[in-house]
Amino acid sequence: MLRSITRFLRDEEGATAIEYGIIAGLISIAIVGVLSTADGLGPRLARVFTNITNALPAAPATTTNP
Repeated sequence: MLRSITRFLRDEEGATAIEYGIIAGLISIAIVGVLSTADGLGPRLARVFTNITNALPAAPATTTNP
């Protein structure tokens, strides 16, 4: 029993997964921070997509007959 507990406490496999999770979380926080600032990329990207949407002609409505 003591040997199993010692082996469990020395196992570092889960620590690697936790470290990757922390790194992914920090990267996502950085991305959200850059995109959400007033001078960041978010408003500029929104304007680009709005300009693209306004430049595209409206698609005609299609109907399908049953």
